[in-house]
Amino acid sequence: AMRPSIGVETMAYFCVAELLANVSRHAGACRAAVRIYGDAAELRIIVEDNGSGGAQLGNGSGLTGLRDRLAMLDGRLQIDSPQGGPTVVTVTVAPGSEQ
Repeated sequence: AMRPSIGVETMAYFCVAELLANVSRHAGACRAAVRIYGDAAELRIIVEDNGSGGAQLGNGSGLTGLRDRLAMLDGRLQIDSPQGGPTVVTVTVAPGSEQ
């Protein structure tokens, strides 16, 4: 399988670390799942938790900084977090060129 570029792999690691840190700090969750899908067109990272929901950009959540870093790679951050949960955060980024 084709690996993403080093820059995208590094970003993927950072995203997962940051999103899981967010879960532990804010969500009050007892479970979180990380799923990663990749093909030639995109790399998709999905982090889901069973916490209290209501996650949003801003409010010191760290999500704004993550979104801004992703934007430099033309990546997207999508948050689905109704009050009461669950929260699903999806990161989508092009895999970049082979290094």
